This record gives sequence, structure tokens and C-alpha cells, in this order.
Amino acid sequence: MLSRTADHLFWMARYTERAENTARMLDVNVQTSMLPQSAHDAEQGWRAMLGISELQDAFDHQYGLLTKKDVLDFMVRDPMNPSSIAACLTEARENARAVRGTLTTEVWETQNATWLDMQDRLSSGLLERDPSQFFEWVKYRSHLSRGVTLGTMLRDEAVHFIRLGTFIERADNTARILDVKFHGTKEGLLSKETMQRDFYYWAALLRSVSGFEIYRKVYRDVITPERVAELLMLRGDMPRSLLACMDEVVNNLKEVRNDVSADTERFAGKLHAELQFSNINDILQAGLHDTLTEFLERVFELGNRISRDFLVPLAA
Repeated sequence: MLSRTADHLFWMARYTERAENTARMLDVNVQTSMLPQSAHDAEQGWRAMLGISELQDAFDHQYGLLTKKDVLDFMVRDPMNPSSIAACLTEARENARAVRGTLTTEVWETQNATWLDMQDRLSSGLLERDPSQFFEWVKYRSHLSRGVTLGTMLRDEAVHFIRLGTFIERADNTARILDVKFHGTKEGLLSKETMQRDFYYWAALLRSVSGFEIYRKVYRDVITPERVAELLMLRGDMPRSLLACMDEVVNNLKEVRNDVSADTERFAGKLHAELQFSNINDILQAGLHDTLTEFLERVFELGNRISRDFLVPLAA
């Protein structure tokens, strides 16, 4: 497959997944902002989300005081933010348009219809009236895109590059969603009183990754931060966990390997093995925030290596 074609497929999937995960992260903050808390704590929650998304400086440069409305506008529709949901869905559609001949008609029409429907929903004021409903729509369109891809496309290199893009992006974003809670803190996990106070936060976080029912089925007990971290990092049977994402990355890399990709496969395999054989207590003792920060750095490096070996290399 031509590098340019693989690049478009990879980034089509990454942008679609990024839009979904941005919606998930925002929905956590919208839900938790409705809990009883001080104005300072509410602002810190939004700042933590901007910080872990590496968008705090861009937001501060463009806006004055931080408000919920401004953060939602910046993260959803702002054309100056290349990571906004609108920008991501636009880029996904443009990448799909560039390789229409490689995609099935159903996959292209799904991407195009998502882009058209997004503009209608944003202009209708849905984000202002009911942000959670808008975020559910973003998640639904992402689910639909994946389902149509797997249901209609030949299982050849095109699908493997799409899957690589999906799971590299999902691993990155699952780590960020989990780390929002710990971003900027130096303490490990929190006291029992704090755990009880934060019960609704953890429930909202689990729902944001479609993990609430899974948590109840696996643990059958009260929600605790340690178990949430274990579920989202080390459970290979949890679809959005770091380990499940790296399972998919390693398997799809094997399917597209070439003469120069051995080092990249080893790099991915080592990251996968460390998750596979890790223990949550060891991770917590080392520091969850530090562990997630290191994981994000390594996933970023893995994405760069994939671009170097298979795609159009990223500009320095």
C-alpha cells in the first residue's frame, strides 16, 4: 500500500477516535460540574482537563477568565483549536475524501454524513441546551464508523492501518481521561473520606468510557480509585483499557510489518508486555500520575515510529 494512502487511513481513524474521546472527557467534566463543589474546585476540574490535553496555554491565549461555556466552545467548535471536536471530524472527513477509492461507499458516506450532521447540530444550539446529548451523538457516530468499517471492508492492509490509528489514539486518550483526576497532584491515591466524596466522579468517569456496568460485573463492590485504575489500565477484557488497546496495536503491526519496522514492533511489544505483567499495587506505589505520563510519552513515540516506518513522516 502507498504510504500516502496508509497515512490518510491512519489519520482518518485517529481523528474520529479523538473526537469521540474528547466528547467522553468533556462529558465527565459536565457531569461532575453539577455536583456540589466550590467555584475554585469546579475551575480546577476544567483546568486539569485542559492541562492534560496540553491545551491550557492555547485556551489562555484566546480567552480571558475560564468559564464552562468558553471551555466547551473551545473544545467543541473553535476553529483555532485543531483538537476541537469540529476540527477532528472535519479532518477525518477530509482524510476519508482523499482515499474514497480505498473505502467502501458505506464508510465514506458515514464520514461525510457525520460532518454534515455536525454542522446542523452545532448551529441548532444543541451544545448549549444539552451538551451531554451532543456528546452522546459524537460517540454514536464514532461507533457507527467503526462498525461500518469492520462490516463492509476487506480485511486487508487498509483495515489494519485504520485499526492502528484507532487504538493508538484510544490508548492515548484513555490514559488522559484517567489522569485528569491526578494531573498536577503529588499524592498517591486518596483517603477514604475523599474516596466517598468522589464516588460520583468515579461513576461518571466509568460511564464516560462505557465501563460502569463492566466495573459492576467484574468487581461487584463499591467503586474505588484503585480498581478504576486497574480496570482502565490492566484488564485486557475491558475494551478501552490500555492493555486492550496495546493488544490491538501489536496484532495490527504484525499484519503490516515491513523491512524497517522491527524496532517499532519491539518498542510496541515492550510497552504491551509491561502492561500485561504489571500489578496495580506496584503502579500505585510508583505513582499513578507519573506512570500515566510516561505511558503517554511512549505512545507518542510509538505514533512517531509508525509514521516513520509506514506513513508520511511527521514534520520535525
